[in-house]
Amino acid sequence: MSDLFKKIESSSNLDRSTIMNVAESVKNANFQDEKVVRNLIQQLSAMTGKSVNKKTEEQIVKAVTSQNMPLDMKGLNQMFGNR
Repeated sequence: MSDLFKKIESSSNLDRSTIMNVAESVKNANFQDEKVVRNLIQQLSAMTGKSVNKKTEEQIVKAVTSQNMPLDMKGLNQMFGNR
């Protein structure tokens, strides 16, 4: 698990406590609500300093709200084109 946090920290400039705070804040979120998902995307984008273009945002929203989101790193990388 610490390797995962190290990867996230190095690619996002977020420390482990910030990541855990975000995870806690969305613990009971309704991910079938498009507005909730969009707000989370915007929040994470602002926190990491990385912009998310509209096409990618739409892909994320569609995948999350339809519960068609990959749960493994390989699937996530394929979804976002990081091969």
